[in-house]
Amino acid sequence: MIIDFHTHCFPDKIALSTVNKLSFSAGGLKFNYDGSLTGLKESMKSGGVDISVVLNIATNPLKQNKVNDFASSINNEQDIFAFGSVHPDSEDVFYELERIKELGLKGVKLHPEYQNFYVDDKKMFPIYKKISDLNLITVFHAGYDYGFPPPYKATTERIVNILNEFSSPVVLAHFGGIDCYEKTLELLCGKNVYLDISCGYGMMPKFFAKAIIEKHGFDKILFGTDSPWYTAETVNKLLSTLKFSEENLNKIKFENAKKLLNIK
Repeated sequence: MIIDFHTHCFPDKIALSTVNKLSFSAGGLKFNYDGSLTGLKESMKSGGVDISVVLNIATNPLKQNKVNDFASSINNEQDIFAFGSVHPDSEDVFYELERIKELGLKGVKLHPEYQNFYVDDKKMFPIYKKISDLNLITVFHAGYDYGFPPPYKATTERIVNILNEFSSPVVLAHFGGIDCYEKTLELLCGKNVYLDISCGYGMMPKFFAKAIIEKHGFDKILFGTDSPWYTAETVNKLLSTLKFSEENLNKIKFENAKKLLNIK
């Protein structure tokens, strides 16, 4: 079994144009399907993925409700668990978090680059508290983003300043932060936070992949692809080189995610 904790898809009407725009901003990064839900499900089937967590991002404070309506429309809690999102600059941010909970979505995705906030900005702390009060999972984009210039808003040094603000689960994407691997080893490993392993294949030295997972602990690692940019096949290629036991691979591939999503 595989649960992919980091995927993306978009409404059919805008899916292809969205992934084309994202690809261009990241320097021509190749995508593996057209950004649609159908494309995601085809990718899941070919990669042996049983369940995907779809991470939606509210990039506009005026459209966060549409983002969450889409998330709700695809969230079936069988093969798709969709997360909502809020924009920190929205006047309705706290109401929308309550609506995310009422819609039955299990978490929220926050992307400091697309949403233009530093993770440890004090203005975010009431939002973090509300998320925690609602017992929602928070997934952060972490580290660099090749579609944006520095200074980056979710560096490891900033992330460690916010972890105590949460009493509900936090997931940091991309091994704790794209191109922040030394600092992840130094500052994040062992903290009460989950790390997904998306964007590791071909982007980080094998040494750091193995060292981060082993130091952080197998119980807090989640399989993730960042589809449509990477596939389950590529993530499994990376994992196969690390020579972990079947027991620990199962934790990464599905057991930790099952517990986090409360899948029976």
